Amino acid sequence: MNEILNKIQKMGIVPVIKLDDAKDAVPLAKALVEGGLPCAEITFRTQAAEESIRLMRQAYPDMLIGAGTVLTTEQVDKAITAGATFIVSPGLNPKIVRYCVDKDIPITPGCANPSDIEAAIELGLEVVKFFPAEAAGGLAMIKAMAAPYVNMKFMPTGGINEKNLISYLDFSKIIACGGSWMVSDDLIKTGEFDKITVLTKQAVALMLGFELRHVGINMNSEDEADRVADQFSDAFGFTKNAGISSIFSGTAIEVMKESYLGKNGHIAMMTNYIDRAIFHLEQRGLSFNQDSKKYKNDKLVAIYLKDEFGGFAVHLLQK
Repeated sequence: MNEILNKIQKMGIVPVIKLDDAKDAVPLAKALVEGGLPCAEITFRTQAAEESIRLMRQAYPDMLIGAGTVLTTEQVDKAITAGATFIVSPGLNPKIVRYCVDKDIPITPGCANPSDIEAAIELGLEVVKFFPAEAAGGLAMIKAMAAPYVNMKFMPTGGINEKNLISYLDFSKIIACGGSWMVSDDLIKTGEFDKITVLTKQAVALMLGFELRHVGINMNSEDEADRVADQFSDAFGFTKNAGISSIFSGTAIEVMKESYLGKNGHIAMMTNYIDRAIFHLEQRGLSFNQDSKKYKNDKLVAIYLKDEFGGFAVHLLQK
């Protein structure tokens, strides 16, 4: 995938927005950025779309901004000139797709059946929009179509919300989901941008699904580790399980046989999608110890943050 689509995949959620008045563009962009989703697909269903993209790009140069519901090559030109970096269309129009491909503009046209997928493959695409997602058969339909088209990936939009988001994103052939539940027309028209920020934060938190997995305590010897593990087991009835480098008491307490990362030990946080978690935490100003990466079957499953929290190293674990 190209750089833009890779970034969309790490973002995980693409807010799909209809703006009736360009004056709402910058406050909305600010709400999304502060909510942790510096991304927007501005639909060309209104006269305000082009100006809204231009104003967002000026205010937030690094924001990922696309144009949606693009129906003509003229709209492609207007969107790109205004500052959009990707194009989304509701259906697969070969003329528009070829126009974008020739200009090296990322485009995800809407596809809802195998014939659409085959046309997209013929045009050289590797990612398509599945639209309208829920009405066209939902996740079951995507899985059915993905089976014969093994290299095609999808970005479903239409009927995606906080209730079904994770089920869609759990399927490896889906790079991201488009949704508007955090940026509804009513909230935009009434200027409730603070609420949009809150809903956006909730959407990101739901997607990443951070949970405390265990706390690791640094000891200086196996005997010390065994003694501390016994204390937890005796006090709370946890089952003790000795490993090569540590002893677990239950599943939440890990006692290290010798000091490891972190002054006092480490804290393990589970996440639904470790690559997306890394992206979003980096957006928040955190950085990672690249030498600490651990893989399983060529997939990243663990990585440590560079900084300690209260004397504890912190690492992510893939659920």
